[in-house]
Amino acid sequence: MLANKLEEKQVNLHNFWKMSKKTTLKRNKIKKRIRRVVFGTKDQPRLTVFRSNKEIYAQVIDDSSSKTIVSASSKDKDLKLKTSNKTEVSKIVGDSIGKKAIKAGIKKVSFDRNGYLYHGRVKSLADGAREAGLNF
Repeated sequence: MLANKLEEKQVNLHNFWKMSKKTTLKRNKIKKRIRRVVFGTKDQPRLTVFRSNKEIYAQVIDDSSSKTIVSASSKDKDLKLKTSNKTEVSKIVGDSIGKKAIKAGIKKVSFDRNGYLYHGRVKSLADGAREAGLNF
């Protein structure tokens, strides 16, 4: 009886990792397709987004010199996060990255959603960056 339960758990874990690997491979395929089109230059750098289960990160990158110009994340100490709603936090991070980019002299960027759907937290971050004054 105990052996059957252990076998069931192993099968469930195997299916979980198999599904996780499948979604990761799908996202990487979409990411490569997007990166063929989106490229950051000195005049128009790339605004890229990374989203984990808890946090969200954004960077403005100049691909010609392989340098990160500005970055912001939900882990930044200077952000005043009054909410635990991840979509609202993403909007605050978008506003922060927009203000930092404007301060660095960047007004126009190419948006790289990094293989994620343009929905929810990614869309909220983009809206926050647009409200701060970035054009894309």
